[in-house]
Amino acid sequence: MAVYLTLTVVTLLLASFIRNRDYVQLNSEHLRPAYMERQRALNICMAVAIFLLLTGVSACRIAVGNDYWVYRFQFNLIMQERHVSYEFGFNLVVWLIQTLLGYDNYIPVFAFFSVATCYFFVKAMYDRAEDFAFTLFLLLTGGYYFNSLNSVRYYLVLAIALYAMKYVLRREYIRFVLWIILASLFHKSVLLVIPAYLAAVYLADHKLKKWHYILGGLLIASLIFGQGFYREIIFTFYPYYRDSVFDVSQLSWVNIGKCAAVLALCLVNWRTGLAVNREIRFGFYLNLAALVGFFCGSFIPEVSRVCYYLIISQIFLIPAVISRMKDSWFKKLCRIGVIAAFTFYFAMLLKGMYAVNIRLLPYLNWIFN
Repeated sequence: MAVYLTLTVVTLLLASFIRNRDYVQLNSEHLRPAYMERQRALNICMAVAIFLLLTGVSACRIAVGNDYWVYRFQFNLIMQERHVSYEFGFNLVVWLIQTLLGYDNYIPVFAFFSVATCYFFVKAMYDRAEDFAFTLFLLLTGGYYFNSLNSVRYYLVLAIALYAMKYVLRREYIRFVLWIILASLFHKSVLLVIPAYLAAVYLADHKLKKWHYILGGLLIASLIFGQGFYREIIFTFYPYYRDSVFDVSQLSWVNIGKCAAVLALCLVNWRTGLAVNREIRFGFYLNLAALVGFFCGSFIPEVSRVCYYLIISQIFLIPAVISRMKDSWFKKLCRIGVIAAFTFYFAMLLKGMYAVNIRLLPYLNWIFN
């Protein structure tokens, strides 16, 4: 646990030196003022240092995560040209690395995916985070980084989806789709973000009309009354989920609470945020969709993975909303409340990492262990 806590504190201290508001790439033609070039150099140095620290902890792990040895076994099956349920891109990368470095040389394979995942997380934040330290705090305490030590394929594509959000907001839709198609070569569930992100940005760009509400109501009704139909579609792509340990219906009250709280924060600041800022509206609709997904889509196997593509936008949404509030005791209260809530969530997350079905703690690495 000490490793994770130290990593969190050190990276947040480094992030506190990053002043990124004047460099956020809100569009492809964003110009950076010349007088800020020294700050930009400092930003890059700190971001690189954060990337190296995050990558180091992730890449040097061994036997961390309940699926670590499962992945190693699957790596060997790939080299033996036997059937595995993973996507083509993942299998190809595993085959290339082990062909070059040797059979059952699994540590470099994990290291490659650690580098890629951390790169897209840090790059996404560097390109979009107006308050880099606050955004990094939400990424770490929200568990996205630490959970990436498990579920290697999923968190790689989650990081790519987070990175690709900027192209939707810039209306560079071809680039966005190409990045998601590339990500789908490692985990095809990420294809869901194409309609989800495009729908969210469409709603962010248009004033809601009566037919929008009707269509939304029909979608919610279909999730409630058409569960069998959706399940058959899911099992067509993931047949091994049927009647498995993942095929359980369970409401995630923690995630429902997170989504509801973030939506409430947006609504409270309607005039200064939601009503005037397109990026905030985009994140608002993603979290609204996630709330519906968690509440009405509990029949979906691993529904949290589906909805994480939506709620990860919180790491940008929350700082954007709070930063646009008028300076007052209420703004300070909101910021302190968010920090306290995510710190408590992080503490509970760390406590649960010792569980046999998670096993992110104790942390072991191949250098000392």
